[in-house]
Amino acid sequence: MSFTRRQIFVGLAGLAMVGAGGAGAARYWLGRSQAGKGHDYQLIAAPLDVELVSDRTTPAWAFGGSVPGMELRARQGDWLRVRFINHLPVPTTLHWHGIRLPLEMDGVPYVSQLPVLPGEYFDYRFRVPDAGSFWYHPHVASAEQLGRGLVGPLIVEEREPTGFAHERTLSLKTWHVDEQGGFLPFSVAREAARVGTAGRLSTVNGVPQAVIEAPAGQVVRVRLLNVDNTVTYRLNLRGADDSRIYALDGNPIQPRPLGKEYWLGPGMRMCLAVRMPAAGEEVALRDGSVRLGTLRAVAGEGMAGDWPPGLPANPVAEPNLGNAEKLTFNVEWVGSTSVGGDNGQPPSLWQINGKAWDINDKTCADRPIARLARGKSYIFELKNMTQYQHPIHLHGMTFKVIASSRHTLEPYFTDTYLLGKHERARVALVADNPGVWMFHCHVVDHMETGLMAAIEVV
Repeated sequence: MSFTRRQIFVGLAGLAMVGAGGAGAARYWLGRSQAGKGHDYQLIAAPLDVELVSDRTTPAWAFGGSVPGMELRARQGDWLRVRFINHLPVPTTLHWHGIRLPLEMDGVPYVSQLPVLPGEYFDYRFRVPDAGSFWYHPHVASAEQLGRGLVGPLIVEEREPTGFAHERTLSLKTWHVDEQGGFLPFSVAREAARVGTAGRLSTVNGVPQAVIEAPAGQVVRVRLLNVDNTVTYRLNLRGADDSRIYALDGNPIQPRPLGKEYWLGPGMRMCLAVRMPAAGEEVALRDGSVRLGTLRAVAGEGMAGDWPPGLPANPVAEPNLGNAEKLTFNVEWVGSTSVGGDNGQPPSLWQINGKAWDINDKTCADRPIARLARGKSYIFELKNMTQYQHPIHLHGMTFKVIASSRHTLEPYFTDTYLLGKHERARVALVADNPGVWMFHCHVVDHMETGLMAAIEVV
């Protein structure tokens, strides 16, 4: 596989920094939308001290001078053009989670591109075929880089108005920090061999117990993004007049009530419509019984809005289930926390079909776990042979969840499926995007300790 080496970035002509106020913080100018079609951004990754613990600073890494990173926006069908500049002390990349794009834009080191070295830049350019809520993050040393704050939302707006007049984006993340704001280990082998290494401090948009204002009496589109390394949130609302799910992982569904709770695994997203209560009242966003943040109703103008119609479907190819080839993928635990892990390297704890991914082996993608014929339909049977949940994510393509051994479901399209303990699920897709695509658990320290594979479409 050959790569085109990026130019070494010299100087920052055309970039500006403006003060953001407070403790000498700075925010980077991230570009501007270009007139007409397309969106142009310049996005810098750099160290940034943030206050997560009161009166203490945490040495985070940030996209565009904030954690989570700047919300990038594009319109469905348009080009997204991002000049990514690395001012970190380590190599990194950008992966565009959930976006169907060409392989060379996917941001996986030694598979789709070389890592972007300190002082270098890389130009990402691709069309965004689907509307929805997506996000971006590195695919290099993921436990540390995501853990330090390198996550950000990418919102792709529908081609036509949807009927939502009000919208909020909420990025959910825990932080591996102690009482002084210092970082704790991002991955501990004992925890990586189980549910995953969870952070101790929960935040919404980088703020513990965040309060987000929204207009009283109005239906507000709330985009919920789980950008955490590990945690599956049992999301529920307390105090809302009504709430309905409109999309899962960027793909519309027939609107339905939120119900008691929804389990949102790492990497997963949900578009939720919330009817706000009267001015001065609050809606608690909760993980089980734990309050994560608050939607506060504030007085606004206008009559209470109606519920918008369902969102338009994305142009995802419908798999031919009657003619689909069936493939089985067994998610397995290696059986020991002491396998590998020498010289500070991650141990091998997890595997798919008996094969564990080695994140230090740059040739792993040369040995894909499956080869798919372009244009052909496939059914993947996902078998979780373990007692832990695994949000299974596929790069480059969208699949349709069609069956589960644990519950009855209405089939829907997604890029990440939360595979429950001992669950068997079937998902279907059309292999319509050529390339070598990562297929992995999005509990990051599961991924980094073996639970990843490559799938090639030829």
